[in-house]
Amino acid sequence: MNLLNKLVAHPAGILIVLAFAAFLEAFGDSLFQSGFYRTAGWGRVGAIAAGVLVLSAYGAFVNLPRWDFGRLLGVYVVLFFIVAQILNKVRFGQSPTPSIYIGGSLILVGGLVIAFFKG
Repeated sequence: MNLLNKLVAHPAGILIVLAFAAFLEAFGDSLFQSGFYRTAGWGRVGAIAAGVLVLSAYGAFVNLPRWDFGRLLGVYVVLFFIVAQILNKVRFGQSPTPSIYIGGSLILVGGLVIAFFKG
């Protein structure tokens, strides 16, 4: 926990922690996707159990550091979107569609507004 607090004390550390958290969340979600729709029997049980473990690790990882996660939520949502699209391509072979690129651009703009405009 002390290491996480030291990391989030610096902007580069915050990005590293947020990117890893986004990976954990998106990967945990992809395990559930696999468990529900792409496996059966014990493979299904294993994928869902792994999803539970990974998403629990995500929850601990983002809540252990002493930081204002709400203030960083815009940056996190952008990172989550990017990581989720990469995992979707790598794990499921699905490329983003034009509407996903357009919506992703809006997510990026919204994340920048949340992160950098005070008001």
